[in-house]
Amino acid sequence: MVDNIYPKDYEIKRGERYFQLVAVDSSPIEFELVDELSNSDRGEGGFGSTGK
Repeated sequence: MVDNIYPKDYEIKRGERYFQLVAVDSSPIEFELVDELSNSDRGEGGFGSTGK
């Protein structure tokens, strides 16, 4: 389910990824832009992955 709060329509095409992030306690969130992700124990298709 997607809730688009923007006044313009947005089409999600097959194979595209999208996400939602909610900080339950309203803590500030810091993002870091990287060129690639390091390996993890979960590997590709980890928890919550769309697999695409």
